[in-house]
Amino acid sequence: METMSSSISTPSPVQESSRRLHGPALVLIMVALLLTAFLEALDNLIVTPAMPRIASSLHGFGSYTWVVAAYLLAATAVVPLAGKLSDQFGRKGFLLSGIVIFLLGSGLAGVSQTMDQLIFFRAIQGLGSGIGIGLVITVVGDLFPPEQRASKQGLLGIVFGISQLCGPTLGGWITDHGPLLAGFVSDDTRWRWLFYLNLPVGLLALLMLWIYLPTHSSTQPREQANGRFALNSIDWLGGLLLVGATCSLLLGLSLGSTQITAWTSLPVVALLIASLILAVLFLLVERKAAEPIIPLALFRQQVFAADALLTLIQSMILIGAFIPLSLFLQGVLTLSPTGAGALITALSVSLSLGAAIAGGIIAARKRYQMTAIIAAGIMTLGIFLLMLMTQQSSILIIGLDLVLIGLGTGSFFTIQMIAAQNSIPQTQLGVGTSVIRYLGQLGLTLGAALMGIVVNGALAGNSSAGLPATINAQLGLASVLQNGFLMVLVLSIMVLFTTFFLKDTPVTHQA
Repeated sequence: METMSSSISTPSPVQESSRRLHGPALVLIMVALLLTAFLEALDNLIVTPAMPRIASSLHGFGSYTWVVAAYLLAATAVVPLAGKLSDQFGRKGFLLSGIVIFLLGSGLAGVSQTMDQLIFFRAIQGLGSGIGIGLVITVVGDLFPPEQRASKQGLLGIVFGISQLCGPTLGGWITDHGPLLAGFVSDDTRWRWLFYLNLPVGLLALLMLWIYLPTHSSTQPREQANGRFALNSIDWLGGLLLVGATCSLLLGLSLGSTQITAWTSLPVVALLIASLILAVLFLLVERKAAEPIIPLALFRQQVFAADALLTLIQSMILIGAFIPLSLFLQGVLTLSPTGAGALITALSVSLSLGAAIAGGIIAARKRYQMTAIIAAGIMTLGIFLLMLMTQQSSILIIGLDLVLIGLGTGSFFTIQMIAAQNSIPQTQLGVGTSVIRYLGQLGLTLGAALMGIVVNGALAGNSSAGLPATINAQLGLASVLQNGFLMVLVLSIMVLFTTFFLKDTPVTHQA
């Protein structure tokens, strides 16, 4: 098996420049990157609880779900494109452009007067976010040698966990208690501050990165990053096919998961078939492209291929555990929304803790495979115990189960990026990192669609508008949801099996 030790033996231009970065400059760059990651991770979470108020204010309940879907579609489709082009033309320009686009979309979304405008502006936000999602992590890989990446990627995992924890609460609070300005902001338009608050934080991050981030942020020879050669080397056809395949798949899955009968509808079937055809064409084009958007050779490396599969499945697990959990807690255990929220908070907190612990262990041991195996084992144990939940289950025991799941799952926020960045040449750091992030986003959508089938099936026989009120109905709901947790358990076992192929590439830098 080919290792990448030779590929990192010669310091890249960015690593050379990072050696000159120290003290306040490096700290400010890292703070700016963390702020950027936080804003982009928080964005959908903070908007979700405000959606009923937004739809009411803009008279657009018929387009309710498209506000979220437009953002996710744009963000997911652009991730691998941004990574590849940043390898060819440099990181800084793309990263700053992504932040500018995100902030532009935020400002425009805040002044939306119709639901159609909001959907369009959310798509602009998604484009900016999609660039940042991949490039923030890539820039961290550029700025720090392999032996320092684990702790820094752990910080990004903590940021993600914090956004999961405070996003919904913050979104609800601003919607209900945000600032009022006579003649400009009323009770019904407080939600606009959800978008306006991105502006000062984002502008601060933009300024710090513009001043302190090194300009030369890729290892591509500078004479190849200019002029007609650069334009001709862009894989335009591959990019279009990838975007088309991604959008068709995500749209098909989103529409199909709304109800069981939707999977056989003509629009859903057509979209899924179109995504398959476009994906096959994309693979054929990439085999012959001089500068492919996704170099297929990456997947011939065992570590990267295993990490890619692990990322896809792990993301399905993350969303797959969250979706039926709230329904079980409130519909079967009859907890209040506050009580259910407290338990889910335990899961969210442990996600951040898991990312931090994994980063520290990898940084100390300079290896990641054993950490991945242990994390997968802990996660699998937690999901197995969660599957055994009944109406008589102790709240404390359930909380401990969720902590186990969070610790195991959160660890992979760090492990995935470390394994990917250590297994590929520095010249492909952008595209490799972005492929992993792309698969993570895709996994969330696949997991949501899978759990949508379970949840819709669980509620299909419920003729009432609310949660089941009788013991028999609650038992029936529990049985169906436990099948959903069983599906998540199977996925978790697959992750555990995959970790044994995630061979260690030593986390050391050879100068």
